[in-house]
Amino acid sequence: MDSKKADEKMIDELFELITAIDNKQDCKNLFEDLCTNKEIEQMAQRIKAAKLLLEGNTFNQVTEKCEISSATLSRVSRCVKYGKGYNKILNIN
Repeated sequence: MDSKKADEKMIDELFELITAIDNKQDCKNLFEDLCTNKEIEQMAQRIKAAKLLLEGNTFNQVTEKCEISSATLSRVSRCVKYGKGYNKILNIN
């Protein structure tokens, strides 16, 4: 198996593991094992920013409420507009 296919398989296994979690505490425990506290905070910050954007907040309002960098907010905004995840999972629209 080539490296790219091995990586794809490994990533698929990660997503399968995450989707198999059936409660918040198990999810929290897994993420605490997988990620640093800072990484978890950054993911939570991106979700908060996406929610605020979907609710109609401006970039300035989101920056003030999330203390998020403009580069990260720009990426979140692109994903909100063109991505598949935030809109479906946050289900605000």
